[in-house]
Amino acid sequence: MRGLAGRFIESRSGSIAPILIAIMIPLITAVGFSVDYTSAVQTRSAEQAALDAAILSITTMDTASTKPQRQVVLQDTYRENGGQGTATLNSFDVSANGTATAQASASFAMKTVFMQIARIPTVAIGVTSAVNKAPALVEATFKVTGVSGYWSKTMTLYGTQFGSTLGAKPLMTIKYVYGGGTDPKGYGTTTVSKIDSLGVATVAQTQVCKVGKNPPTGVTLNTDKFGTNYYCVDTMSPGNAAGASIDVSQMSGLTLQMDVPSGNPKKLMSNDPATSNRLYNGLRSDPTNPQSPINYNEIATGQIVDIFSIVPCGTTGYQAWEDGGNAVPAPVSNADFFYNVTGMCDFNKRPNNTRLTQ
Repeated sequence: MRGLAGRFIESRSGSIAPILIAIMIPLITAVGFSVDYTSAVQTRSAEQAALDAAILSITTMDTASTKPQRQVVLQDTYRENGGQGTATLNSFDVSANGTATAQASASFAMKTVFMQIARIPTVAIGVTSAVNKAPALVEATFKVTGVSGYWSKTMTLYGTQFGSTLGAKPLMTIKYVYGGGTDPKGYGTTTVSKIDSLGVATVAQTQVCKVGKNPPTGVTLNTDKFGTNYYCVDTMSPGNAAGASIDVSQMSGLTLQMDVPSGNPKKLMSNDPATSNRLYNGLRSDPTNPQSPINYNEIATGQIVDIFSIVPCGTTGYQAWEDGGNAVPAPVSNADFFYNVTGMCDFNKRPNNTRLTQ
């Protein structure tokens, strides 16, 4: 059989062999081009994934990082994720309101196998990627608006610093001490304090609430749901008229914890799915009108609360806790611990609110 095939191909008396070879050459070339094309498509997909990972990585660098420093990280991360060739950071800009945008590209000359027949030794692979990062919380200012009840309690804001292995540390406390009396609701003294990196507390606000019908001049007389008249006197420490302003720009995580020694449960935490449902979060129906009603939402059972996401940027949000005296879910009117929190947002290394746009 082999001899017959050989004689067929070598035969000079017929024209079938040259025709067959002439047909096979473009067929083989087409198949080869298809193989190289498939390889190019797969390579481009891998390059795109590597560049996307790289451009996301440079948005979590320190805010003071320069463009050349981000370029180095971009290239290194691109290579670490399987990227070939060169990645280039074309732009990295931060607007006045703290929104960051970046655009990068990568190119690679992929060597061909079959396309070399057509004298095409390489195929240029090019990809681009862009990212948009919304401003993130960098400062939160807490101000107590009203605390009551027979149970003394303390709310603490904890923060975990970027790269820290020491865990969360207290940044602020709001402590309430019952003042005694026989009224149905119970009122006392609340103290808001900032805590520095050394653990030293500095008072920012003190609120003293008392039962009575004769408040000091300029202080509002209130009536609770039991018909009891009471008033609250606020004393703001010098320089803290807005409340306790806490720098959270270097924090990768924030949690709230309420300790109620007489309650059940005794410890309520925003990052505990079993007790976060005692936290309420709300906004005014009309943020421009300080007299408009506050629409509170009780955190659903089983959720872990991201404090960064519930503190609004540039406006005031309202939070409250049910301290354990009532079963939940329950109306916010059952809560005994009310305060507001105002957020200031800017460009931050936290990965929140970052999305690929290209």
